Amino acid sequence: MTLYVNGEQLDVTLENEKTVGDVLRSFEESCEAAHIATIGIVLNGETISAEKFDAITTIPLADDTKIELSVVSENAIQESFKQHAQFFKELTASLQQIPMELQSGKTADAHKKITQLADGIDSFCHTASLSALFPQTYGNIQIDGKSIQDFFVEFTQLLDDFKQALEANDLVSIGDLAEYEICPRLDSLATAISFGDNK
Repeated sequence: MTLYVNGEQLDVTLENEKTVGDVLRSFEESCEAAHIATIGIVLNGETISAEKFDAITTIPLADDTKIELSVVSENAIQESFKQHAQFFKELTASLQQIPMELQSGKTADAHKKITQLADGIDSFCHTASLSALFPQTYGNIQIDGKSIQDFFVEFTQLLDDFKQALEANDLVSIGDLAEYEICPRLDSLATAISFGDNK
């Protein structure tokens, strides 16, 4: 049997493990102590969904069994949150320049920042979903008194309004939404996930 974790082969010595499930349970025990969670399993080249998990646990180990695991650590999530916090702080300042850029014909610059915002939000939401694997550490994150989920329900509507204003080239609405709605919320988000003393 060979075992890979995040693409790197581990030097594994089997003790009493006889099945795929035995290996996975043993690995999970060691991960728990290190604050690491498994987020993906590939067995002999096949990606294992949650529905298939129980069925594979009874499969006997063989010499050619190949198990590939993807994992994420609590520390990696914290570092990602910190990087997103810095990104959102920097983006807040540049978003407020969008109305002026549109007025002066710098539409490419304006749209680049909008793309950065969308990409940043997508990336953050991925990290936020992984943070749910560590509820004791990240389960109580509050942004302006709201959970991450509730915050983004409201924020998504603002982004839709912002998109509509851009499509209509409504510079007044673009400026108001950026300055008074989106940027303050990005600041609050950045503060909530900086984890200076918030953890």
